[in-house]
Amino acid sequence: MLEHYFDCPHCWENQLKMIDPSINTQNFIEDCEVCCNPLEFDLSIEDNCLQSFSVIPIGQ
Repeated sequence: MLEHYFDCPHCWENQLKMIDPSINTQNFIEDCEVCCNPLEFDLSIEDNCLQSFSVIPIGQ
């Protein structure tokens, strides 16, 4: 598993996201662990290294 810290674009709380490096391209929606607002994650992994990571707030 890879570790990556990010700031929630809703509450700005710094959080840790655990990432499975066996999947090269990932796009998923999860709720923030602090404020429970929805977030869309878009990740790219190459050779077990995180190449890109973006988190976008989803409006309610």
